[in-house]
Amino acid sequence: MKTNRLSLTLLTTLIFFSATAQFRKYSNEFLNIGAGARGLAMGSSQVASVSDGTSGYWNPAGLVGIKDHPQVNLMHAEYFAGIGKYDYASVAFPTAGNKRTIGITGLRFAVDDIMNTLFLVEPDGSINYNNIQAFSSADYAFIFSFAQKLKESEKKNIHFGLNAKVIHRSVGKFAKAWGFGLDAGLQIFSNHWRFGVVGRDITSTFNAWSFSFTEKEKQVLYLTNNEIPVKSTELTAPRLVLGVARDFKLGKKLSLLAEANIDVTFDGQRNTLISANPVSADPKLGLELNINDVFFLRGGINNFQRALSDGDTVNQKKVWIYQPSAGAGFRFSNVTVDYAFTNLVNQSNPLFTHVFSLKLNLVGNKKEN
Repeated sequence: MKTNRLSLTLLTTLIFFSATAQFRKYSNEFLNIGAGARGLAMGSSQVASVSDGTSGYWNPAGLVGIKDHPQVNLMHAEYFAGIGKYDYASVAFPTAGNKRTIGITGLRFAVDDIMNTLFLVEPDGSINYNNIQAFSSADYAFIFSFAQKLKESEKKNIHFGLNAKVIHRSVGKFAKAWGFGLDAGLQIFSNHWRFGVVGRDITSTFNAWSFSFTEKEKQVLYLTNNEIPVKSTELTAPRLVLGVARDFKLGKKLSLLAEANIDVTFDGQRNTLISANPVSADPKLGLELNINDVFFLRGGINNFQRALSDGDTVNQKKVWIYQPSAGAGFRFSNVTVDYAFTNLVNQSNPLFTHVFSLKLNLVGNKKEN
């Protein structure tokens, strides 16, 4: 009887949210930018091989790769000639025995110093530049991760991870939103092969928006034929990311890691290599050359899309474009510095971004007896 009541309650809740909220195809899109220059340089192909603090973003199961000591990861990037600023930070703590790891991740993507010109023109028609005020449009995400080893042997290792995400988005003082969602991930290592799967927003991440305007602001919006928004909700549809990687030994001090991911979405037809309704799929490929576990060279390709040809004056010819990336890394003792050179547009009309990230293993000094 209790089970039936619980099922009825869950069904009622699901129907309520379905009726009052709607899926947004590009909801919380800032969460798809990436984390760490290593992953960005490899075309965002990380689900199967990631094993450091950035796992909290890519695949929480990979956090068990952090052993013995806490690890800190930091990254800063600027997009569109510095207009958009993206910051990432994470810290991960392995437990005694290295069987479990907990992590905390923070993300921020913002466009600062946006000019508010609502009151630029005075009632008498004159222009008063002193009425211009600046505000920011910022998106925040806080991810709390847990990872555990399910099986560990010489032939096969299985890891599981879970994320709880809290999202806050704001547009100045005019609009704010809070959201919550869950991710789950799995990694399987077998000899030189690595497999990964991540379900993102498995509970359909829910964002609740609220808006705040003064009466004077509402009047200006009405007189300029702008719609005055009201409270609304949006859902981020689940997505599934599948990955496979293999490590090739090229010598005693040289190895090559190759990884392929496919990002499967369920929110309608998208402009991707495999495009259908409601399921679309976007492949990603990445390589990493490891030189003595000190120097790393990386490359990747992703974001395949059909776009109008640059030389087409009648806007009828479409061509396939893609987003290439490259990078390098250097490890010295407990510090790793990574660099990525990413292309935000396409290979024919490039707009490149330089990304640096820092990884620090917090190894304490051993006390001598």
